[in-house]
Amino acid sequence: MSDSLRSPPALKRTVCPETIPEQIVWWAITWTYPLWWMGGLYIVGSILGWLLLALLLVKILAQDESTPLKDRISISWVIWLWIIGMVSMEVSLLAGHLDFNLGVEMMVKSTIGWAKGWAALALYLLAGNLRIRSEIIIRAVCIIGFQTVLITPILLITPYLHLPELLYVSPLKIFGGAGLEFFEVRIFEIDPTTDQLRWRLFAPWAPALGFVGNIYFLLSLQEEDKKWKLFGLAGAILMCLVCKSRLAQLSLFLIPLITILVTKLWRPMGLVCLGVIFHLSGLFAPRVIDFTIYLWESFKTARIASTRVRMALKRIAVFRWETEAPIWGHGVVERGGHVVEWMPIGSHHTWAGLLFVKGIVGFLALTIPMVATTVLLLWRCSKPRYQLASTGLGMIMILFLYTFGENLEILIYLIWPGIIVLGLALQEKELRYGMP
Repeated sequence: MSDSLRSPPALKRTVCPETIPEQIVWWAITWTYPLWWMGGLYIVGSILGWLLLALLLVKILAQDESTPLKDRISISWVIWLWIIGMVSMEVSLLAGHLDFNLGVEMMVKSTIGWAKGWAALALYLLAGNLRIRSEIIIRAVCIIGFQTVLITPILLITPYLHLPELLYVSPLKIFGGAGLEFFEVRIFEIDPTTDQLRWRLFAPWAPALGFVGNIYFLLSLQEEDKKWKLFGLAGAILMCLVCKSRLAQLSLFLIPLITILVTKLWRPMGLVCLGVIFHLSGLFAPRVIDFTIYLWESFKTARIASTRVRMALKRIAVFRWETEAPIWGHGVVERGGHVVEWMPIGSHHTWAGLLFVKGIVGFLALTIPMVATTVLLLWRCSKPRYQLASTGLGMIMILFLYTFGENLEILIYLIWPGIIVLGLALQEKELRYGMP
């Protein structure tokens, strides 16, 4: 066949940032490790959401009647629920401080914490209106996966070289934060309850790395380039393994599986399979229940000391919420006693923490938008035109699962790439006019 008649080879699509918001997000993700070594990861993650809000406000102020419909900013009603919910968090925070006379200084400090935590959650969801392409975030996450594959083997041998656990604490700690662990460069650590080696990499503690790993795993699954997809998945799996978090390893396989099942559920074959599963579950229900109980007990006893502390923290937080501050909460976390190894009451559990610190108002402020988001994305999974619906659904499932093991607000500065993709999924209907 003549060369002139042959089909031209398919060109690989280059993924690179094109707009200012995309460039900012791209560099903030791909520079994760250098920022960690400098101690600036917490600072960047805390202020980036507000920077993106400023860019969004510029776009909103610049639009007028002559702006084409496809270019106009239109915020999803679900994101408005998140905004209202996060503002309600601040209202309950102020009310709790007033109820317990915590003083103006503590009120200002807590408000700054809210601005870097719950407020940032709404801000990163809003960033979906800047039309940052999801493939930019996904490719950047895969690059972090590649860097993790390179650096992890080196870190795995550091304990055997008799190097110190903590290399240094960044001088950037002077800008403040939730604790020194957010500015530490720690190459490994020894779990005090099991005396086992764990690695936290750029996270403030090991289980938080598993949280990031699960989000990166879900995003890497959406990468179209096979090479980068492999690097992204490998890096995410390494994060979940080296942190030795039970929740991380469980959700690593559970969340993608549930997402796939829910996505296929709306199709005829999915309904047939669901009927078969229900029929078989009725026949084997006793064995399934026994096996589930066995798995749960094994899960709890894997690190029994940690489980005991977490359960005690939850019980104390819920009891004191019911008896002392049911509406607005206590306003701040409080240091616990010896029974919880001096851990703060209101930590290690988002829901119990919300009840203790922000009362039933704060609890509902997260519950309502989270439920609305889940319902909307479940419905969109049945519509082929919503390409990000299944990814967004997986993201909200990961967030929900980790509410039982972490305080979401304090880790927003790490998980924000997944939050932006969730915002893109919620904004997909409004943005479809601008899609190619």
